[in-house]
Amino acid sequence: MQRILKCIYNPFYAAQRAFRPSRPGAIADLTVRKIQLWRTGLGTAAWLVLVMSYKPVDTAEGVEAVASDKFDQSWTGTLVLVCAFPFVIALFAFAAQGALRGLYLRRSLKPFGSVAALMGSMATFPLAVASDPATTGFRDFIGIPGKVVLISLCTWSLGFALYGIVLCLLHVFRTADIHEVLPPILATLLVWVMAALDVINNENAEVPALAKIVFLLGAPVSVTALSCWELYRLRKYHNVTVRQALGH
Repeated sequence: MQRILKCIYNPFYAAQRAFRPSRPGAIADLTVRKIQLWRTGLGTAAWLVLVMSYKPVDTAEGVEAVASDKFDQSWTGTLVLVCAFPFVIALFAFAAQGALRGLYLRRSLKPFGSVAALMGSMATFPLAVASDPATTGFRDFIGIPGKVVLISLCTWSLGFALYGIVLCLLHVFRTADIHEVLPPILATLLVWVMAALDVINNENAEVPALAKIVFLLGAPVSVTALSCWELYRLRKYHNVTVRQALGH
């Protein structure tokens, strides 16, 4: 009961409950946790160096634009994860042998729940602020008390969603609840897909070609290296490998 009440008045605590892995018996390795932090931090650092080098941030408008760009990038990365997530989980589960297949599908309920929680929290914003006649009519219908509740819900959802996006990218939609090898695999897939999208959309067109190549490859290469290190550590110290996870 105390946890439920804390989730109600503390959206950041609720986000931790929704997006952090919590499977009983999961490997608790402090070094692996640090690797995950480094993996997320290096991708962010590479982006910040690019922005600070080639975009003006010496005014309030510049800072706001940079913050907006970072949110858009994080949200795009989250959406890419949401799209790739079902296919990777399905491929992983159906590649597993025997009873492992059903086990992984059952374990996927919490990660899928985290996806639903994030999408649900984001859905409250259009209801509160959109100018569509349907939502305007709804806000008029509920009156002042309803608007107070709606604004409170939107404020709660904002904290939940923003912190949730960070945790989703850090814990890769809590896929360690399915198996420990999945977060580094999905993180690597995500970062290369994001790099491909940058190429397709011609992001940072004002950046010199050589610098663009360095920054474009910096995040994918560093994240891939750390993901491989994470898989190596799982194999060396915990006897956990992708083949073993699949029952081969």
